Amino acid sequence: MKSHSEKLTFEKVWKLFQETDKKFQETDKKFQETDRKFKETDKKLRQLENLFVGQWGKLIESLVEGNLAKLLRERGIDVRGTRQRIKSWYDNKEIEIDLLAINGKEVVAVEVKTTLRIEDVNDFIEDLKVFKKAFPEYKDKIIYGSVAFLTANEGADKYAYRKGLFVIKATGESTKILNDKKFKPKSW
Repeated sequence: MKSHSEKLTFEKVWKLFQETDKKFQETDKKFQETDRKFKETDKKLRQLENLFVGQWGKLIESLVEGNLAKLLRERGIDVRGTRQRIKSWYDNKEIEIDLLAINGKEVVAVEVKTTLRIEDVNDFIEDLKVFKKAFPEYKDKIIYGSVAFLTANEGADKYAYRKGLFVIKATGESTKILNDKKFKPKSW
């Protein structure tokens, strides 16, 4: 232990400063390395999330599509075919329909969500309002809308029903339409 009577010289202060600076530089390098590792981890997590969400969405769409024709036939819409993920641009906005069920005179556009929210219903209704302009090949058809989901927040399923949409719930084994038999879908 050094005594208090020992004098500080310029050399001693300079040496302490250099040692402290060296330790700060080492610490800074460790922080930079940690920051780089955090950024790599964040990137990998985003990639996994995008993969999971994208694949999960495709799984739900496939689950719904597998039963869609049968469900709609039970409601009097004689589906002849289905299409997935059709896109068009109208008024500088991309419009994507997850599923389309088609017959000679009617088309059912289906918006598929893992979790359905009221905002999703409203956005989909806006797309339905311009559907015939965005997809002119269906301009002479009757257009119905449907939402399909695993879970619904905020009563979005009931809201969609009141707005005239078919409401399809994906269940563990398949899918089912939640609208009662008295339901009359709105056409666009």
